[in-house]
Amino acid sequence: MSDKLALLQHPGGSLLSHKHECCKWRSSAAQPRKPISWSLICGLMLFCLGMISLFTGHVASDLEWYSQRLMKRRSYFKLEGINKGPIDIWQSDYAKYFYGCSKRSRNFPLAIRARSSNGYLLIAASGGLNQQRTGISDAVVVARILNATLVIPELDHRSYWKDDSDFANIFDVNWFISYLAKDVTIVRRVPDKFMRSMDKPPYTMRVPRKSPPEYYLDQVLPILQRRSVLQLTKFDYRLANNIDDELQKLRCRANYHALRFTKPIQELGQKLVTRMRAMANRFIAVHLRFEPDMLAFSGCYFGGGDKERNELGEIRRRWETLTDVDADEERRRGRCPLTPHEVGLMLRALGFANDSYIYVASGEIYGGEETLRPLRDLFPNFYTKEMLANEDLKPFLPFSSRLAAIDYIVCDESDVFVTNNNGNMAKILAGRRRYMGHKRTIRPNAKRFGPLMMERDEMDWDTFARKVKAFQKGFMGEPDEMRPGRGEFHEYPYSCICERPLSDVVDNKRGDPRSEQGNQGLRERSKEEEPALGAKENEA
Repeated sequence: MSDKLALLQHPGGSLLSHKHECCKWRSSAAQPRKPISWSLICGLMLFCLGMISLFTGHVASDLEWYSQRLMKRRSYFKLEGINKGPIDIWQSDYAKYFYGCSKRSRNFPLAIRARSSNGYLLIAASGGLNQQRTGISDAVVVARILNATLVIPELDHRSYWKDDSDFANIFDVNWFISYLAKDVTIVRRVPDKFMRSMDKPPYTMRVPRKSPPEYYLDQVLPILQRRSVLQLTKFDYRLANNIDDELQKLRCRANYHALRFTKPIQELGQKLVTRMRAMANRFIAVHLRFEPDMLAFSGCYFGGGDKERNELGEIRRRWETLTDVDADEERRRGRCPLTPHEVGLMLRALGFANDSYIYVASGEIYGGEETLRPLRDLFPNFYTKEMLANEDLKPFLPFSSRLAAIDYIVCDESDVFVTNNNGNMAKILAGRRRYMGHKRTIRPNAKRFGPLMMERDEMDWDTFARKVKAFQKGFMGEPDEMRPGRGEFHEYPYSCICERPLSDVVDNKRGDPRSEQGNQGLRERSKEEEPALGAKENEA
């Protein structure tokens, strides 16, 4: 079974099969002309690389990897042999070969100024913080497609979390406008003079989910040109995943660089990171997502008897489109989030010791302390933002989105990030951590873990741990876990991931400080040319 699983996780086949096919093709094509033996060529290449390594200090263990890269270059997510054998649970050995890249091309035209644009685009984002984040970054791209002037998006105040924070309460508005000034013209509001001159109020519409650029050009642009001001509502995941690479890079610039949290949020988030680092050189961040709304939406059962069924059932009725499901069947299919106890068991089975430090990012946990106790027993060095921030957290307590932003910062800075579902925060942070250097991101193999957790009492610990490690291959945040174009772009930003030149990796092996950021991930302040803070807003 493990052999079959390994083959399924390596669509390109094993390293041995690649070499065999390569040699077979060359030998059959070579018979009429009898050229130099391919094995001799490979030997010469290895010899040359070996000589180079004597002068560069490059370690011999990577020699085979380099020779393979020279013989047949692979694209992103196509590295051979990553998931063979045990892996480092704290960091990816292959992260150094890739980095985030989203700089605009020289051929990408400058933004259209407001007076020359096709009109003003109003965006009403929906959902919680991370769902809104997807909508905002997509709105930037849509404004570019339409040659429209983007008005600072409105945030959802009516979602489940009922947070009345505006864009400026969470994100640095001046930075957002100035960073994207060359790509899209952004203003705080439609000019009053323009609004007074309009015969009709702004036209409002909702576009279908994951609409391609052609839809916006064919269906939305004519309305914008006719009415001059257009509002798109419920704007989340309204842009297709697969679009032109230059537009994808704009998506990344908006998400990973332009959307910067306000100073109070950023300062508190970094303070919590500093406090975690003062206790441990490295730590794990766990996004439990075990709040009542999530559990109710899943339709799963977690052993709380009639009280749990009644409470979660009442919440579930808020979604009129949801139907009754078989809780046991949902669990067997891997559609239920793991309990905090099960998350702890997974981490211990993977090899994280009980003295590891963990930061738990979460809202109100269903069941409270009783639900969390088993996880605390497995990892006594257990911390939350409430425990670390103390009085500093008080100004943020009434605002769920600002609290989520603090968790976002700590999770982003953690050495290992563990998700418990494939929700918006999990996707957004997984994509960002890939972009920032493939920092270790672990997501449970839900389809295999559901049945495993139901059967765990029937096996000894060694058997359970062995199965967990086998099931988690391909779910540890390695570069080859997803093919380009598959899944949500916000989770797999393949167009914004570049291969690091061989010379840079060699320099890094020699301790060249210029390449140090290759292992730490691409940071906003070091790899992108950022505009000066306080740049003037584009005038209408």
